[in-house]
Amino acid sequence: MASRIPTMKLLSLVLSSFLIVQIALASDLDILSDFLVPANQNNVGGGFFTYTGMRVLVNQSTFPANFTILKASMVEFPALNGQSVSYAVLQYPASSLNPPHTHPRAAEPLFLVDGSLEVGFVDTTNKLFTQSLQAGDMFIFPKGLVHYQYNADPNNPAIAISSFGSANAGTVSLPKTLFATNIDDIILAKSFKTDVSIIQALKAGLASYTSIGYRKHESPRIIPRNRALAVG
Repeated sequence: MASRIPTMKLLSLVLSSFLIVQIALASDLDILSDFLVPANQNNVGGGFFTYTGMRVLVNQSTFPANFTILKASMVEFPALNGQSVSYAVLQYPASSLNPPHTHPRAAEPLFLVDGSLEVGFVDTTNKLFTQSLQAGDMFIFPKGLVHYQYNADPNNPAIAISSFGSANAGTVSLPKTLFATNIDDIILAKSFKTDVSIIQALKAGLASYTSIGYRKHESPRIIPRNRALAVG
């Protein structure tokens, strides 16, 4: 039978999610109605305003073997359209990374629920801001700036909640945008002042990973949930 997240951990998850939602800075245009209903729906009830996609966090018996994001944006949860808010639960196995990326339409307040993270962002003057976070800490990534999160702990996972002041903040992954979108090798080589062979090696390295982050010849590593998120 699948074990459940300890009560205190679940309570922390719920409370922190409401806290982050309250402080998110709205950036979407205001709507002229209470809410927006998709064109293919005529009648909506309470179920339209309910999202159940996070139930897996309560019911899963193992911690993900690779960095995993569970999102609740207007794509997954249409009722958020026009509400200027969305959020995500981020799960970091030991030694895992959320690579450098940006969110073009919203700032990102991140609340660390469990574990530790090394985080950072780069501003428009190319100054790097870094911080070591412990459980209970909050860090904000300003809108549109390149940022990352890294779980440097080789033994323990981490879990965090991020909120966005947009129903669809968008994500631009730098590795994928630069090396997995068919930008010409010569352009990239000149931009990075390196050889075409290096660019091709980088592209090949990205191609060897599946969409959930491990090499195609590897199997996921399973971490028991009750060990990963045990409360001291």
